Amino acid sequence: MPIDPAPRALARPTLIAAAALCLASLALFWPGTAMYDTVAQYRQVLAGVYDDWHPPAMARVWALLAPFGPGATPMLVLQLATYWLGLGLLAGALARIGRQRSAAAILVIGLLPPFLGWQGVVLKDAQLAGALLAAVGIIGWWRLAGRRLPRAMWIPVTLLLGYAVLVRANAVFIVVPLVVTLAPRPTHPLAKLASALAGIVVVLGVAPVVNHQLLHAQRSGVEATQALYDLAGIAARAPDSDTTGLTGPEAATVRARRCATPFFWDPLGDDAHCGTTMARLRALPTATLYVTLASAALHHPIAYAGHRMAHLNSTERWLVPFRWPNAAPPATSEPNTLGLANPNAAARAWESLTAAIVETPLGWPIAWIVVAITALAAGLSRPRGPARDIASALLVSALALEASFAVLSIASDLRYHLWPMIATAVASVLLSDRPAPRRVARAGIAALLLVVAGGVAARALLPLPPQTYAGMLG
Repeated sequence: MPIDPAPRALARPTLIAAAALCLASLALFWPGTAMYDTVAQYRQVLAGVYDDWHPPAMARVWALLAPFGPGATPMLVLQLATYWLGLGLLAGALARIGRQRSAAAILVIGLLPPFLGWQGVVLKDAQLAGALLAAVGIIGWWRLAGRRLPRAMWIPVTLLLGYAVLVRANAVFIVVPLVVTLAPRPTHPLAKLASALAGIVVVLGVAPVVNHQLLHAQRSGVEATQALYDLAGIAARAPDSDTTGLTGPEAATVRARRCATPFFWDPLGDDAHCGTTMARLRALPTATLYVTLASAALHHPIAYAGHRMAHLNSTERWLVPFRWPNAAPPATSEPNTLGLANPNAAARAWESLTAAIVETPLGWPIAWIVVAITALAAGLSRPRGPARDIASALLVSALALEASFAVLSIASDLRYHLWPMIATAVASVLLSDRPAPRRVARAGIAALLLVVAGGVAARALLPLPPQTYAGMLG
């Protein structure tokens, strides 16, 4: 596709604007907010001893960057730089093909408080979003202009995608569908699906080898958490404890202490609540634990489905009370003695604004799912082209991750949905150069109104939940 000189010239101010927003974001959030997970990872960086409870790839990168600055600042720079690099390249690419309004919209997406607010927190979810946006931005810079990605650019793209897939255990459900959808071969949808499934299996097999053999991370037992959570959920709902994997007394304790909460798995890991009840199961080999879970789910499919649906509703933040916890980024750092400082007053004000906005449908992952499905249907109805192809890949990756939460998820933090929300917003802008088919638009609007109405009703009628971690533990 030929590029006129005038639109090409508009890419430069767009890129400059993105760079300015990056610098402004760094100034706003400096020196970065540290959550509990951040403190735990930084402690590993200082000690030089790593485990796999938190992504060792992130801790290793942090150790490499530590000489460039104290505390969390090197990682804050990394995640904000990659975040704005990706958005800036996409916006610049749109500007130089004459889509100036779309370019501006991409930069506005980067400023949305629920997105930018979490990028100010040094955390694996922000690292993941930054790496993915940078990779997609590099690809989009050439593909949106109708050009192939230069071979040299495959090096940074591969490194970014490799880091992304290692920085969260479930990122495989993002990265593999994204790559397979973007790849020119295979072309048939069923072949792409088969390729994606095969790729997911391969990555799931290779990632532990990388973490333990190449990155020398010690085993923490994190792989057992999903099975423990689901077994407790089944036991809490099944009348016959003999086939739930728990003994009668264990199942009775799970029910009495309300260990299986839809919100998160944490009571099961806390010895003061339910940790000792699950100690016998935790001592089993991981393979045995998942065989036990499979047997329990087969014996009690309704209990298993009820447990998973309750958690899915919780993490998608649909029929939940107002102020469902863990939606807003923290305004202050986790107390620590490692030198991880608090953000400044401006950052705290920004996060206060974010806390208000995430209570609206902008902070409900379920609403973004409806938008993603509608956008994907609209995109597939139009002829193939660079914008449509990149948007489809973003939407498929977003929906693939959200679908995985139906089976693989143990907590309801909004940050786990950061990539699907950003990807859906960016894809919607890429597809905004032409209207969606009327039937698709009407169905999407109707579904969104239904979801929003249900969410508003639940928030109006359900009692407020505890607003502290201890309160949610029970």
